[in-house]
Amino acid sequence: MASMYRPPRNAICASCYEGAKAIIAFFNDDEHGDADQGSVRSRGLTKLNSATKGLRDAWEEVKQMRCREEETKQRVSFLQEGFPAVWKDGIHTDIAVRPGTGPPVQAHKAILAARSEVFRHILAGDDDCKAPAGDSLSLPELTHDELSHFLAFLYTGALTAFTEERHLHALLVAGDKYDVPFLRRACEARLAAWVEAGNVLRTLEVAELSSSTALKGRPMGTVVEHAEQLVFSPEYEEFAVRNAGLCVEITATNTTDASYA
Repeated sequence: MASMYRPPRNAICASCYEGAKAIIAFFNDDEHGDADQGSVRSRGLTKLNSATKGLRDAWEEVKQMRCREEETKQRVSFLQEGFPAVWKDGIHTDIAVRPGTGPPVQAHKAILAARSEVFRHILAGDDDCKAPAGDSLSLPELTHDELSHFLAFLYTGALTAFTEERHLHALLVAGDKYDVPFLRRACEARLAAWVEAGNVLRTLEVAELSSSTALKGRPMGTVVEHAEQLVFSPEYEEFAVRNAGLCVEITATNTTDASYA
Protein backbone atom coordinates (compact mmCIF):
# COMPACT_ATOMS: atom_id res chain seq x y z
CA MET A 1 0.00 0.00 0.00
CA ALA A 2 2.72 2.49 0.96
CA SER A 3 4.75 1.84 -2.18
CA MET A 4 2.16 3.58 -4.36
CA TYR A 5 3.17 6.92 -2.76
CA ARG A 6 6.81 6.69 -3.88
CA PRO A 7 7.79 10.14 -5.27
CA PRO A 8 9.52 10.56 -8.63
CA ARG A 9 13.26 10.43 -8.14
CA ASN A 10 13.94 13.63 -10.11
CA ALA A 11 11.40 15.67 -8.11
CA ILE A 12 13.47 16.01 -4.91
CA CYS A 13 17.11 16.04 -3.85
CA ALA A 14 18.99 12.78 -3.32
CA SER A 15 18.96 12.95 0.50
CA CYS A 16 15.24 13.63 0.65
CA TYR A 17 14.56 10.88 -1.87
CA GLU A 18 16.51 8.34 0.18
CA GLY A 19 14.72 9.48 3.32
CA ALA A 20 11.32 9.11 1.69
CA LYS A 21 12.30 5.68 0.33
CA ALA A 22 13.39 4.57 3.80
CA ILE A 23 10.05 5.67 5.28
CA ILE A 24 8.15 3.71 2.62
CA ALA A 25 10.34 0.65 3.18
CA PHE A 26 9.77 0.88 6.92
CA PHE A 27 5.99 0.86 6.55
CA ASN A 28 6.13 -1.94 3.97
CA ASP A 29 8.12 -4.03 6.42
CA ASP A 30 5.58 -3.25 9.12
CA GLU A 31 2.67 -4.29 6.91
CA HIS A 32 4.08 -7.57 5.70
CA GLY A 33 5.75 -8.68 8.96
CA ASP A 34 7.40 -12.13 9.35
CA ALA A 35 9.20 -14.31 11.85
CA ASP A 36 12.09 -11.91 12.26
CA GLN A 37 9.81 -8.86 12.31
CA GLY A 38 11.72 -7.33 15.22
CA SER A 39 15.06 -7.36 13.43
CA VAL A 40 13.52 -6.06 10.18
CA ARG A 41 11.96 -3.16 12.05
CA SER A 42 15.22 -2.48 13.81
CA ARG A 43 17.10 -2.37 10.51
CA GLY A 44 14.35 -0.18 9.05
CA LEU A 45 14.61 2.28 11.93
CA THR A 46 18.39 2.45 11.60
CA LYS A 47 18.09 3.14 7.88
CA LEU A 48 15.32 5.66 8.52
CA ASN A 49 17.33 7.55 11.12
CA SER A 50 20.34 7.94 8.84
CA ALA A 51 18.53 8.56 5.56
CA THR A 52 16.10 11.15 6.90
CA LYS A 53 18.87 13.42 8.13
CA GLY A 54 18.52 15.37 4.88
CA LEU A 55 14.81 15.86 5.55
CA ARG A 56 15.44 17.05 9.11
CA ASP A 57 18.16 19.44 7.96
CA ALA A 58 15.88 20.78 5.24
CA TRP A 59 13.09 21.35 7.77
CA GLU A 60 15.45 23.16 10.13
CA GLU A 61 16.58 25.37 7.27
CA VAL A 62 12.95 26.17 6.41
CA LYS A 63 12.29 27.16 10.03
CA GLN A 64 15.38 29.39 10.05
CA MET A 65 14.25 31.00 6.80
CA ARG A 66 10.86 31.71 8.34
CA CYS A 67 12.50 33.28 11.38
CA ARG A 68 14.70 35.46 9.20
CA GLU A 69 11.71 36.48 7.11
CA GLU A 70 9.71 37.42 10.20
CA GLU A 71 12.66 39.35 11.61
CA THR A 72 13.03 41.24 8.32
CA LYS A 73 9.33 42.11 8.31
CA GLN A 74 9.57 43.41 11.86
CA ARG A 75 12.63 45.49 11.01
CA VAL A 76 10.94 46.98 7.95
CA SER A 77 7.83 47.74 9.99
CA PHE A 78 9.96 49.39 12.66
CA LEU A 79 11.69 51.60 10.11
CA GLN A 80 8.46 52.38 8.25
CA GLU A 81 6.83 53.59 11.44
CA GLY A 82 9.77 55.87 12.26
CA PHE A 83 11.09 57.89 9.33
CA PRO A 84 7.74 58.44 7.55
CA ALA A 85 6.28 59.76 10.81
CA VAL A 86 9.25 62.09 11.25
CA TRP A 87 8.73 63.33 7.69
CA LYS A 88 4.97 63.71 7.96
CA ASP A 89 4.98 65.47 11.32
CA GLY A 90 8.15 67.51 10.75
CA ILE A 91 9.62 66.49 14.10
CA HIS A 92 12.78 68.43 15.09
CA THR A 93 13.65 69.55 11.57
CA ASP A 94 16.92 71.47 11.27
CA ILE A 95 17.19 72.60 7.65
CA ALA A 96 14.96 74.35 5.11
CA VAL A 97 15.28 72.98 1.57
CA ARG A 98 14.33 75.66 -0.96
CA PRO A 99 12.94 74.74 -4.39
CA GLY A 100 13.17 76.89 -7.51
CA THR A 101 9.55 77.94 -7.05
CA GLY A 102 7.28 77.86 -4.03
CA PRO A 103 7.90 77.75 -0.28
CA PRO A 104 10.76 75.78 1.32
CA VAL A 105 10.31 72.29 2.76
CA GLN A 106 11.61 71.47 6.23
CA ALA A 107 13.90 68.44 6.52
CA HIS A 108 16.70 66.87 8.57
CA LYS A 109 20.37 67.21 7.73
CA ALA A 110 21.12 63.70 9.00
CA ILE A 111 18.58 62.13 6.64
CA LEU A 112 19.85 64.10 3.64
CA ALA A 113 23.45 63.19 4.40
CA ALA A 114 22.61 59.52 4.97
CA ARG A 115 20.67 59.15 1.70
CA SER A 116 22.93 61.13 -0.62
CA GLU A 117 26.70 61.29 -0.82
CA VAL A 118 26.35 64.64 -2.59
CA PHE A 119 24.30 66.11 0.25
CA ARG A 120 26.79 64.73 2.74
CA HIS A 121 29.62 66.68 1.12
CA ILE A 122 27.50 69.81 0.72
CA LEU A 123 26.40 69.80 4.35
CA ALA A 124 29.94 69.11 5.51
CA GLY A 125 31.14 72.16 3.60
CA ASP A 126 33.74 70.23 1.61
CA ASP A 127 36.03 72.23 -0.67
CA ASP A 128 34.46 70.81 -3.85
CA CYS A 129 30.92 71.64 -2.71
CA LYS A 130 29.36 74.91 -1.77
CA ALA A 131 28.22 74.88 1.84
CA PRO A 132 24.65 76.08 2.47
CA ALA A 133 24.08 79.51 3.95
CA GLY A 134 22.95 78.98 7.52
CA ASP A 135 20.34 76.29 7.90
CA SER A 136 19.04 76.25 4.34
CA LEU A 137 19.79 74.36 1.14
CA SER A 138 18.69 75.36 -2.36
CA LEU A 139 17.62 72.92 -5.08
CA PRO A 140 16.52 75.40 -7.77
CA GLU A 141 15.93 72.79 -10.49
CA LEU A 142 12.94 71.38 -8.57
CA THR A 143 9.50 72.86 -8.06
CA HIS A 144 7.88 72.74 -4.64
CA ASP A 145 5.85 69.61 -5.55
CA GLU A 146 8.85 67.86 -7.08
CA LEU A 147 10.95 68.68 -4.03
CA SER A 148 8.24 67.29 -1.73
CA HIS A 149 8.19 64.02 -3.68
CA PHE A 150 11.99 63.88 -3.65
CA LEU A 151 12.31 64.39 0.09
CA ALA A 152 9.43 62.02 0.82
CA PHE A 153 11.30 59.28 -1.04
CA LEU A 154 14.45 59.92 1.00
CA TYR A 155 12.44 59.32 4.18
CA THR A 156 10.19 56.46 3.04
CA GLY A 157 12.09 54.73 0.23
CA ALA A 158 8.92 54.46 -1.84
CA LEU A 159 7.11 56.23 -4.65
CA THR A 160 3.41 56.75 -4.10
CA ALA A 161 0.95 55.16 -6.51
CA PHE A 162 -0.18 58.67 -7.45
CA THR A 163 3.24 60.03 -8.46
CA GLU A 164 2.71 61.65 -11.85
CA GLU A 165 4.87 61.00 -14.88
CA ARG A 166 6.23 64.57 -14.92
CA HIS A 167 7.28 64.17 -11.28
CA LEU A 168 9.00 60.88 -12.10
CA HIS A 169 11.01 62.66 -14.79
CA ALA A 170 12.18 65.28 -12.30
CA LEU A 171 12.90 62.63 -9.66
CA LEU A 172 14.97 60.54 -12.06
CA VAL A 173 17.13 63.55 -12.92
CA ALA A 174 17.42 64.48 -9.23
CA GLY A 175 18.35 60.89 -8.34
CA ASP A 176 21.15 61.08 -10.89
CA LYS A 177 22.37 64.54 -9.86
CA TYR A 178 22.36 63.89 -6.11
CA ASP A 179 23.50 60.26 -6.33
CA VAL A 180 20.48 58.37 -4.96
CA PRO A 181 20.71 55.04 -6.88
CA PHE A 182 17.63 53.50 -5.27
CA LEU A 183 15.50 56.44 -6.43
CA ARG A 184 16.93 56.10 -9.94
CA ARG A 185 16.00 52.42 -10.11
CA ALA A 186 12.49 53.06 -8.77
CA CYS A 187 11.85 55.80 -11.35
CA GLU A 188 13.34 53.75 -14.19
CA ALA A 189 11.10 50.79 -13.37
CA ARG A 190 7.94 52.93 -13.13
CA LEU A 191 8.66 54.90 -16.31
CA ALA A 192 9.61 51.80 -18.30
CA ALA A 193 6.28 50.22 -17.38
CA TRP A 194 4.45 53.32 -18.62
CA VAL A 195 6.19 53.69 -22.00
CA GLU A 196 3.83 54.07 -24.96
CA ALA A 197 3.74 55.97 -28.24
CA GLY A 198 2.16 59.00 -26.58
CA ASN A 199 4.94 59.59 -24.03
CA VAL A 200 7.92 57.80 -25.54
CA LEU A 201 9.75 60.92 -26.73
CA ARG A 202 9.50 62.57 -23.31
CA THR A 203 10.71 59.37 -21.65
CA LEU A 204 13.59 58.99 -24.08
CA GLU A 205 14.64 62.60 -23.50
CA VAL A 206 14.67 62.27 -19.72
CA ALA A 207 16.57 58.97 -20.00
CA GLU A 208 19.25 60.78 -22.00
CA LEU A 209 19.27 63.73 -19.61
CA SER A 210 19.77 61.47 -16.59
CA SER A 211 22.24 59.14 -18.36
CA SER A 212 19.87 56.24 -17.71
CA THR A 213 20.94 53.40 -19.99
CA ALA A 214 18.58 51.09 -18.09
CA LEU A 215 15.57 53.17 -19.18
CA LYS A 216 16.76 54.12 -22.64
CA GLY A 217 16.30 50.73 -24.32
CA ARG A 218 12.55 50.43 -23.85
CA PRO A 219 11.54 53.81 -25.36
CA MET A 220 14.11 53.45 -28.14
CA GLY A 221 12.43 50.23 -29.21
CA THR A 222 9.00 51.90 -29.01
CA VAL A 223 10.16 54.80 -31.22
CA VAL A 224 11.42 52.37 -33.84
CA GLU A 225 8.20 50.35 -33.62
CA HIS A 226 6.04 53.46 -34.15
CA ALA A 227 8.51 55.31 -36.41
CA GLU A 228 5.99 56.30 -39.09
CA GLN A 229 3.62 57.73 -36.47
CA LEU A 230 6.29 59.59 -34.49
CA VAL A 231 8.99 60.77 -36.88
CA PHE A 232 6.63 62.95 -38.91
CA SER A 233 4.83 64.46 -35.92
CA PRO A 234 5.26 68.09 -34.72
CA GLU A 235 6.40 66.75 -31.34
CA TYR A 236 9.28 64.93 -33.00
CA GLU A 237 10.40 68.11 -34.74
CA GLU A 238 10.67 69.88 -31.37
CA PHE A 239 12.36 66.82 -29.90
CA ALA A 240 14.91 66.79 -32.75
CA VAL A 241 15.90 70.41 -32.12
CA ARG A 242 16.80 69.59 -28.50
CA ASN A 243 18.21 66.11 -29.08
CA ALA A 244 20.11 65.92 -32.36
CA GLY A 245 22.31 63.10 -31.11
CA LEU A 246 19.34 60.97 -30.12
CA CYS A 247 17.73 61.49 -33.52
CA VAL A 248 20.88 60.19 -35.22
CA GLU A 249 20.79 57.16 -32.92
CA ILE A 250 17.10 56.55 -33.66
CA THR A 251 17.72 56.79 -37.42
CA ALA A 252 20.64 54.36 -37.19
CA THR A 253 18.61 51.90 -35.11
CA ASN A 254 15.65 52.16 -37.47
CA THR A 255 17.88 51.58 -40.50
CA THR A 256 19.52 48.56 -38.88
CA ASP A 257 16.17 47.01 -38.00
CA ALA A 258 14.87 47.64 -41.53
CA SER A 259 17.87 45.88 -43.05
CA TYR A 260 17.03 42.74 -41.06
CA ALA A 261 13.34 42.85 -41.96
